[in-house]
Amino acid sequence: MATTGARSATRSTKQRPAPKPQTEPRPDRRRVRTRAALIAAAQRILAEDARAEVSIKEITDAADVGFGSFYNHFDTKAELFSAAIEDVFERQGALIDAVTTELDDPAEVYIVGFRLTGRLSRVYPRLARLLVNTGLAYVTADVGLAPRALSDLRAAVAAGRLSVDDPDAAQAAVGGALLGLLQYLDVRPDVDAAQATDDLAVSLLRMLGMTRRQAESVVARPLPDIPAPVNG
Repeated sequence: MATTGARSATRSTKQRPAPKPQTEPRPDRRRVRTRAALIAAAQRILAEDARAEVSIKEITDAADVGFGSFYNHFDTKAELFSAAIEDVFERQGALIDAVTTELDDPAEVYIVGFRLTGRLSRVYPRLARLLVNTGLAYVTADVGLAPRALSDLRAAVAAGRLSVDDPDAAQAAVGGALLGLLQYLDVRPDVDAAQATDDLAVSLLRMLGMTRRQAESVVARPLPDIPAPVNG
């Protein structure tokens, strides 16, 4: 009798279906789209005038979403604008990451970010304008190109390709020069952005310890292709 009971228990165990593995709940696609629409609308507003006073109603109208949906994602306009700027910084940083993965020279990796960003005014005009309107906060931001550029600068110094005493201060100077360049190119659509950017890149590399010949050699190297703009 005990044996029969054991067999029944075994058969019962075998017939019991295995528990299904737990999976992460899929995000609500509508919520994702709504949040993305609010961020994109905020970016358009900031690109036009970072000091503009707009109401939440104007933002939701620009995003083509319901007024009440705003508070499902953000508590204040400031929180939305902060998310919008951080999104831009990260998009820019990801763009530079994607096109520098195959480069071996740390000095080239460093200056490619500058050279590509200088061309944004012609390829991603809204993105470039938003960077300018963000102002000097962009130079010391902890997301986007700024921390990546500082890391690349330190790597180039460690490799002996560049020479600066204070990489943080040097990068702040380069970031300020980049903002000035983007502002200049925004108000001067007649200027060749690529040439102006590369001329300044040579000067900056010389400031960072290279000879003119070395700097011109690095800047003369072809740039990776910039992906086609999306909502640029």
